[in-house]
Amino acid sequence: MTDIRRPRRGSLGVRPRKRANSIIYKFDYWQGDRDILGFIGYKVGMVSLSYKTTVNKTAVTEVSCGTVLEVPPIRVYGIRYYLNNKTIDVLTDNQDMLKDLSIKRLKAKSEINLNNVKDVRLLVYSKPSETSGVEINHIIRLELGIGGNVKNKIEKAKSYLGKTISFKDIFKVGDIVDVGAVTKGKGWQGEIKRFGIARQRRKATGKIRHVGTLGPWHPHYVMYYVPRAGQTGFHNRVELNKQILVIDKGLPIKFDNYGIVKSEYVILHGSIPGPVKRPVSIRIAVRPKQVKEMKDIKVIL
Repeated sequence: MTDIRRPRRGSLGVRPRKRANSIIYKFDYWQGDRDILGFIGYKVGMVSLSYKTTVNKTAVTEVSCGTVLEVPPIRVYGIRYYLNNKTIDVLTDNQDMLKDLSIKRLKAKSEINLNNVKDVRLLVYSKPSETSGVEINHIIRLELGIGGNVKNKIEKAKSYLGKTISFKDIFKVGDIVDVGAVTKGKGWQGEIKRFGIARQRRKATGKIRHVGTLGPWHPHYVMYYVPRAGQTGFHNRVELNKQILVIDKGLPIKFDNYGIVKSEYVILHGSIPGPVKRPVSIRIAVRPKQVKEMKDIKVIL
């Protein structure tokens, strides 16, 4: 008999299981009281961590895993003003930044009534060439939210225009962040690999690796929640509440499929979606929770 308490296969919360439109995950919600609420990095690999913590009022030493992200500095090349029914971008006059973005000439600046501005974002880009492992030539652009009310946002955005920002300028060790990335793509897969359903016995229907039933006679069509073959991987996924354990520059080891970390890097507690070299978007946690205290953190290489 079938175990009626067995959970269903495949979460409906991650539908549709389709390919991501972009290799860069873009957050649509920001929250926090800091000037800049996000950053971008590149996945390097994983390491083991040793730290001291307290369990039931007893000091113990635990070993866990952490993910290394290389976080080269980002450059603010523009400000995006959100008005009632349109957006207006104001770019910097820094010729080096415009050259990186292949912008040969600027458009005439339109007048902006600051009283009608609803929100402000920073237009920034990252140069993968500053890392040692990411071998892509294009410039990655992303938007970053700015904390505070609208008037303060406008003043802060103008102060950042044309400047370079490092990871340490925004985050510190112990902060809780959310990470978003595109998972590793696995192509077109069947029901068993895609949803984890059970294999059929050999004499059931003459087939083994398929779903047992497609549904009832009525309604006379296959419902959307029935496990079916399709695209697996390369999905947009978010991991909440990752703690920053280490912020430093330069690692003395060479990571498989990546190389040597030559710019600033950060180590987050736990795992992160996506393969090596994939861009990872970072933001201040929007639903932070209390995490256990870690002391004397050591990286086991």
